[in-house]
Amino acid sequence: MSRGVIALLGSGETAPGMTKVHRRLLARHDDVLAVNLDSPYGFQENVEQVTGKLVDYFDTSLHTQLRALALPSYESASDVERALVKHAVRSATYVFAGPGSPSYALAQWTPLDLVSDLRAVLDNDGTVCFSSAAVLTLGSHTAPIYEIYKVGAPATWLEGLDLFAELGLSCAAIPHFDNAEGRNYDTRYCYIGERRLVELEEQLPTGTAILGVDEHTALTFDLAADSVSVTGRGHGHWRYRAQTLTLENGTTTDLRALREFAHATTAVSPRPRPTEPSRDLDALLASVHTQPSFDPAPLIDALLTLRGELKARGDYDLADALRRALTDSGVEVRDTPDGVTWT
Repeated sequence: MSRGVIALLGSGETAPGMTKVHRRLLARHDDVLAVNLDSPYGFQENVEQVTGKLVDYFDTSLHTQLRALALPSYESASDVERALVKHAVRSATYVFAGPGSPSYALAQWTPLDLVSDLRAVLDNDGTVCFSSAAVLTLGSHTAPIYEIYKVGAPATWLEGLDLFAELGLSCAAIPHFDNAEGRNYDTRYCYIGERRLVELEEQLPTGTAILGVDEHTALTFDLAADSVSVTGRGHGHWRYRAQTLTLENGTTTDLRALREFAHATTAVSPRPRPTEPSRDLDALLASVHTQPSFDPAPLIDALLTLRGELKARGDYDLADALRRALTDSGVEVRDTPDGVTWT
């Protein structure tokens, strides 16, 4: 029975805030044999520099020698090179993988059957510490972030490594869960935003949840204790059918709560379908012309409330379109320091 630890870092794997996390995880082992997998960034031109930065960080900040395992391409590696990587992973007590592309990493790790090696690490009470892009590969389903966010590919899942099956959990893991780099547009959930997250969520099988990890935050799953602890700057999130169980910073949660959450949510609540504000708006505006003796005040107040919600989630184009529709209908909308008024 597996009894090791799976640690997920939402981001900042070499930042000062995560140094305490690494030290605590490394302290579990009397003899540390740490390895780094370069596959997630193996397609980049600066593979050696990225690996060098990680090796230097482990040496300087953690006083630990990090062995670099090179498998930038499964296809170009020889059978001997593949076998050596698998043996090195199985022999390690601390396996690390970090930033890059989750889809590229899976393309190398799936034919390698890396998941069997990671299971062996856990069976030997070892630590699997994955950060950022590598986190996405560990679920039963993996979101191809680069393809969706940068290329505009449809929001669909890839088959993940499903290491969380060792915990009795069915989930897709998403780091950078609270990302706010977009400022005036939604980059939460590893840059894909709420709309595309809902699209992906709708495609998951019944009983499969989304596990979110905030930036500069660590979720540590202790297989022997059957629990998850949250440390760092933010929180963890167990989301199912658009309902979320927040794993608060500084807390430890029994994994039974996560397993039971999906069952309870399925029993009491059908999967909500995403609303389409533009269609709702058309229906509301049409009602002005179809209902005799219609009092427009409640409708206008409701539309302004909807406009505020759209602005709050960064959907400024639709919010502006809503204001123009009201203006065209003869309603003057004014944004003031005390709120929104209309006449």
